[in-house]
Amino acid sequence: MQDQTATVVMLGTGGTIAGTAVDASDNVGYTAAQIGVAQLVHALPALAGTPLEMEQVAQVDSKDMSFAVWRELAARCARHLARPEVCGIVVTHGTDTLEETAWFLQRVLAPAKPVVMTAAMRPATALGSDGPQNLLDAVTVARFPGARGVVAVLAGRVHGARDVRKIHPYRVDAFDSGDAGAIAALEEGVLRCFRAWPAGEAMGVERLPADPQDWPLVEIVTSHAGARAATVQALCGAGARGLVVAATGNGTVHRDLEAALLEAQARGVRVLRSTRTRAGSVIGVPRDALHVAGDLTPEKARVELMLSLL
Repeated sequence: MQDQTATVVMLGTGGTIAGTAVDASDNVGYTAAQIGVAQLVHALPALAGTPLEMEQVAQVDSKDMSFAVWRELAARCARHLARPEVCGIVVTHGTDTLEETAWFLQRVLAPAKPVVMTAAMRPATALGSDGPQNLLDAVTVARFPGARGVVAVLAGRVHGARDVRKIHPYRVDAFDSGDAGAIAALEEGVLRCFRAWPAGEAMGVERLPADPQDWPLVEIVTSHAGARAATVQALCGAGARGLVVAATGNGTVHRDLEAALLEAQARGVRVLRSTRTRAGSVIGVPRDALHVAGDLTPEKARVELMLSLL
């Protein structure tokens, strides 16, 4: 049973959950990252009496997420996770790059305590804002005995960092876990678990360069009708050390693009093949010349490749 005196640390980074609009009926014309995490918490009476600490790590629209914020967020998480009185962490974040940040934190920290990311598809000023319930659910998961790893809590579902992906640009239930399915569901504040929590080996915050300019350049290219070699050539000319190709179907790549990727790989550029579909896993064969990213989305494959190059 969870110690009721254990503390949950809440780290704010901005996003729609902290966004505001002039008109309460406006769900798209808002400005993200306007409200601090402490204000979000104080607006939730249900959290009164819960041992919480709040810190504002950043205040950004998550489409503008940076390596500097990632590094600071990972460092703050590591610091608080090491405190024995802390049972878990909640990170408020924008939805646009939540899945990338989640996988980054899982690979860097692989925490034995829960790091729970949450967000909203409607701004805080909306008539039907989903942020308050998501925030309350996130705290519930952060205090759940046995919870571990980096997860995302949205619309009553708990998604693992490896599997979570945004699948809709507008709906409140905009996130899914693909073939893997959700880890758990929240029903009236009670957690019903379906499968194991994320685990793995931590890379460690200390391996992350302090200067964002020192992070390896890894970019994503897309295979499509009429794809050209020039895109790959330009990126390699700009100093790319890794390339992820968002391929069609089961990792198939336009012949012109594939030729350029093979040439880049021969010159020492690391290449990974993912799929531009939003579900499933690329199934490779022994004769494949370009390595596959398995079930990682192109965005997460980029994170994976970037971290491996460190």
